[in-house]
Amino acid sequence: MLFMMQAQLTKPEGMSNKEFYGVWEQEAEAAVTALQAGAIKALYKVPGQYIVVGILEIDTADDIDHALHSLPIWKLGYSHLVTELTWTPLRPYENWAEDLKQLAQEK
Repeated sequence: MLFMMQAQLTKPEGMSNKEFYGVWEQEAEAAVTALQAGAIKALYKVPGQYIVVGILEIDTADDIDHALHSLPIWKLGYSHLVTELTWTPLRPYENWAEDLKQLAQEK
């Protein structure tokens, strides 16, 4: 099943740019590797904001935890940099279009 993951990162007060961006760089290297391997289907950064959006194929709810805790940002003890995290299930739009045919017939 496809999920959209949205993560907002926040640089804590007192953390240097070198440390913040250094951790993010390690995360980015792992994410790009996973993207190239096909584990992540799509990956984006929202311009002007510290928000990352990814589309991932997830088989079970357990896999969400496994994916999350395998990330460098978690392994290195920097999970507090992720101040918001949402996982949204996605369904193919074609399936919805088929449902609409039935729904449009109802009174």
